[in-house]
Amino acid sequence: MCHAFLPAPSWKYFENEYDDMATAIKPVTKPGVEEAEAPQVHRIRITLTSKNVKNLEKVCADLIRGAKEKALRVKGPVRMPTKVLKITTRKTPNGEGSKTWDRFEMRIHKRLIDLQSPAEVVKQITSISIEPGVDVEVTIVDV
Repeated sequence: MCHAFLPAPSWKYFENEYDDMATAIKPVTKPGVEEAEAPQVHRIRITLTSKNVKNLEKVCADLIRGAKEKALRVKGPVRMPTKVLKITTRKTPNGEGSKTWDRFEMRIHKRLIDLQSPAEVVKQITSISIEPGVDVEVTIVDV
């Protein structure tokens, strides 16, 4: 039997079945009683960059330890790919002599840490002593 001749199902019945229920359900509030506002939870991304891996890992460990002591949700550290900046240059300044080259490179390591917490708590966590050479960037997004 060929299925091409069967009629398409009619979805018109299901289309607006629950629309009335969604508008009928409203939160119950008592007159004169105000809700206590909970501190707004933010999604915070901390980006750490450094040329020195040891200092970078130490700062990451300190931040995560502080966040876990405050019982925050922590994701990370996420290790991003290392950027390798290379410069190749001639050793001789005037171009005479044998053609010898120097190769220099600088490695930039990057870590990401995601937190979910109020903004005031993040100020307490990031107030730790940060190792020299580690750049910290904090981005706050409302959830």
